[in-house]
Amino acid sequence: MNKKFEVTIYTDGACSGNPGKGGWGAILMCNGKKREMSGHEKETTNNRMEMTAVIKALEALKEPCIVELYSDSAYVCNAWLQDWISVWKNNGWRGADKKPVKNQDLWMRMDELCNLHEVTFIKVKGHADNEFNNRCDALATSAILEIKD
Repeated sequence: MNKKFEVTIYTDGACSGNPGKGGWGAILMCNGKKREMSGHEKETTNNRMEMTAVIKALEALKEPCIVELYSDSAYVCNAWLQDWISVWKNNGWRGADKKPVKNQDLWMRMDELCNLHEVTFIKVKGHADNEFNNRCDALATSAILEIKD
């Protein structure tokens, strides 16, 4: 059996208006190599951009990996750290209020990817002194500027 690669990922999402123009950024690091990624959407929310950053980063992995994923989004991290995801799945993607979970399409895709990879979510403080989180924020906010009206 092949040894799985250990990958460190940082992600961030940003929105100009909420909803509004959005961008996401991610940094993937493995074996001394670093890859930066970013993208944007014309009409979205900050939570969707936070989630998209995670999804795009995990989709970029070519094979199942062991992942430490750093995000400043409590929304994203707590879905796993507090196991909201299992509750939602067991309730047919409904929350405690019996209403459909918001951003279900992205949660379902993220869940698929987290089942493919061994992902550990680590919550970091946003807009603090973490250079990789700050770089992801810069990637996300720069991506918004690429949107043509």
